[in-house]
Amino acid sequence: MANENQERAIYIAGPMRGKENGNFKAFRDAEIWLEGKGWNVINPQRISTAFGGDYFIQGHPARLDAVMKAERDFVKYCDAIYLLKGWECSEGAKGELAEAIRNGLEIIVGDEGGEG
Repeated sequence: MANENQERAIYIAGPMRGKENGNFKAFRDAEIWLEGKGWNVINPQRISTAFGGDYFIQGHPARLDAVMKAERDFVKYCDAIYLLKGWECSEGAKGELAEAIRNGLEIIVGDEGGEG
């Protein structure tokens, strides 16, 4: 029997800036948990890393804007968004949620696996 989430993509949204190690563990835990549920997972930390991570972004508002725009663009192509604990305090996650709502994505609030 095929997994109900097979061929579906989900985007993880949550706080990064100001968190120890950019909240890497929470994002990675959620990624592993969601993959176990059959999702194709988009972890925005991988997008940020592609831009050079915190070293590239720190002190450069234009670079941060570019990264956040790229992350929001990925949301458009997903089927769902998974909100990590603390998402309400993250400007990036709130923007990603707004994009998810605009595009009619399923919204899942993290209550198990990778809650950050």
